[in-house]
Amino acid sequence: MTRSEDLGKLVLRVALGVLILLHGIAKLGKGVDGIGGMLAAHGLPAVLAYGVYLGELVAPALVIIGMFTRPAACVIAINMVVAIWLAHAKQLTSLSSNGGWALELQGMFLFSAIAVALIGGGRIGVGGRFN
Repeated sequence: MTRSEDLGKLVLRVALGVLILLHGIAKLGKGVDGIGGMLAAHGLPAVLAYGVYLGELVAPALVIIGMFTRPAACVIAINMVVAIWLAHAKQLTSLSSNGGWALELQGMFLFSAIAVALIGGGRIGVGGRFN
């Protein structure tokens, strides 16, 4: 693998990790009651809402530092699928006012996480060549 491939993986990892992490930090102040309510409305235990902290705090931190990158990216992808299902399902086929997909942010997070899970984190990071 070339140095530029490792740098590209680092850029993708850090961008995904930081942007998702900011959402998680915001939820620390607000709590997960709203998410718990959405889960309960779908017949699931509200306590599962605390999984958002795993998907938006722990996993992004691991992706940023390059440790357990592939499994952490899978957790982010699962978190995004659940977020789309709970909060954005009605927008799946909608376009925004400027013609883009209404869920382009969520889609970018989801597909970036899938890409990181597939390609790994590269050699630049705590996990080095094994992440």
